[in-house]
Amino acid sequence: MSGRARPKTLITLVILLIAEAAVVASAAVFLLYELVTEPAASVVSAVALVVLAALAAVWLAVLAAATWRRRPWIRGGALVWQVLQLAVAVGSFQGPAPRPDIGWALAIPAVIVLVLLFTPGVLASTRREA
Repeated sequence: MSGRARPKTLITLVILLIAEAAVVASAAVFLLYELVTEPAASVVSAVALVVLAALAAVWLAVLAAATWRRRPWIRGGALVWQVLQLAVAVGSFQGPAPRPDIGWALAIPAVIVLVLLFTPGVLASTRREA
């Protein structure tokens, strides 16, 4: 399987997952910076948020690497992340202080990744061989 060329859809999926991992890692670094430079209302919650953001970044990086290696299990992990990302995007459009810019920035790549996950090239590349 590794001898075959990777379809463009798979490469695009990997690039998007890497980009998402980089953005989440940047958010984790920013949250860590905020934690050490500003007083937190709840230090425990702030630390938990930093840890969760860092774990999410690592998970996305693992997904990207596994996608490059054509692992079949990546579809479930990527699907779950994109659905969660869409949920946050929807929340960004609503509430007392809506941020549609953030909502679109989250929704557009999530939808693209969801579509890519079910393209024939990605499905064929990540199919488990019997």
